[in-house]
Amino acid sequence: MNISVKIAGITFKNPVTVASGTFGHAERYYNLEEVKRLGAIVPKTVTLQAQVGNPPVRIFETPSGMINAIGIENPGIDVFLEKKLPALRKIGVPLIVSILGHDDEQFAAIIEKLNAQTGIAAVELNLSCPNLRQKILVAQDPAATMRLVGKIKKLSKFPVIAKLSPNVTDIAVIAQAAEEGGADAVSLINTFTAMAIDIKSRRSRIGNFTGGLSGPAIRPIAVYMVQRVASLVKIPVIGMGGIMTASDALEFLVAGATMVAVGTANFVNPRAPVDVLEGIESFMKENKISDIREIIGSLKK
Repeated sequence: MNISVKIAGITFKNPVTVASGTFGHAERYYNLEEVKRLGAIVPKTVTLQAQVGNPPVRIFETPSGMINAIGIENPGIDVFLEKKLPALRKIGVPLIVSILGHDDEQFAAIIEKLNAQTGIAAVELNLSCPNLRQKILVAQDPAATMRLVGKIKKLSKFPVIAKLSPNVTDIAVIAQAAEEGGADAVSLINTFTAMAIDIKSRRSRIGNFTGGLSGPAIRPIAVYMVQRVASLVKIPVIGMGGIMTASDALEFLVAGATMVAVGTANFVNPRAPVDVLEGIESFMKENKISDIREIIGSLKK
């Protein structure tokens, strides 16, 4: 039974990874023997300089999901390379490094530092960063997306994956811009901008006022967006958004995703990605499917 997939010429032994920001740096509270079974690892997004993140409250539970406003808390690229990367490399699972710059130059500076490293499979550009000139996210502007992806693609010795925001009129337009800019793959979706209000204090329940909604509540929209993008671009799609079980993951694969990322589920079950992987394998055995490619993009209309 073949469950391997290919993205940008890289063979991943299976189609299950984790969403950036939900898996830390595979610290000791995870069973590393189980982590080694994953197709890839995506650590927390790293920025050029260290960031302390947003003020509390940072997380608020909602029906079938959660709002988070962590604020990309991280130690910065230099500390990541010195203290986090060596341990991640030792795991032996393909590593996709998620990066965020607050302008083009910061993205480029991070890439230059990564280019000096080994043991990295690909880089994921977190395009939900401020576009200071237009006061919108890069991933909300097709021209900015194409420009930034194109610039980083020229600089990076690693394949480039563009992570897209769902907070747009048509995510397919942004995905096509990323593809035109040279992206080797796109990953989607990120969280939806959301808020919750304490009716007694009449204040936001989130310290940052708004946050990002994730979890099962967004899955049907995520599946739709993945299917739409996968039907219009030629590059692979990494699908995510509320995946809790193997059945959830299989929806994304049938919709056209080459790989799936488990995110919010990690907060309630650190073993969730392995459970999803085992469930996919069981589904294939039960239905006598010998190759994962028989599932990917098999949606009937």
